[in-house]
Amino acid sequence: MNYRVQPTAQVDGSAVIGAGSSVWELAQIREGASLGEGCVIGRGAYVGAGVRIGDNVKIQNYALVYEPAELGDGVFVGPAVVLTNDHNPRSVDTEGRRKRGGDWEAVGVRIAEGASLGARAVCVAPVRIGRWAMVAAGAVVTKDVADFALVVGVPARRTGWVGRAGVRLVEREGEPGVWVCPRSGTAYVEEDGVLSER
Repeated sequence: MNYRVQPTAQVDGSAVIGAGSSVWELAQIREGASLGEGCVIGRGAYVGAGVRIGDNVKIQNYALVYEPAELGDGVFVGPAVVLTNDHNPRSVDTEGRRKRGGDWEAVGVRIAEGASLGARAVCVAPVRIGRWAMVAAGAVVTKDVADFALVVGVPARRTGWVGRAGVRLVEREGEPGVWVCPRSGTAYVEEDGVLSER
């Protein structure tokens, strides 16, 4: 075994844990879940059945990642984040009988490479969070988030752009649509509401 699981964590025998990953106290990894290499699953976090997680992903304490979520490489999920999976949640059916697994269809949240979700953010499935996007703490995401977008609020809306470094980009003076990272100097180009690396 080339990964670490704390004694109070629950990891189903059918889950796959990548090399160098750590699963901390009271975390639960359900059946068929797959974690890549170098992942960190924080205290009390929940990873649902069949969830797919890439390499070097951090899921902080008490985050809830419900199936069928998919997380790309390098994703950051902050403390107490919730990725929902039921677009029309009900405990009972129209006759008042308790719903069971076959009574509803799970829909997932997909988070692309390098994206970050701040503490207590909620993603209401089905949504996609784009590459290197940043969701602010406490935001409620109800629509897809573009690559490199910075979204805040309830419901979440784009207020700017961020680069790979996670720093808000600044529009280059005299060059509308050209955005620069103040930390790395990397330039990005915006066309029709889509940001791409130069």
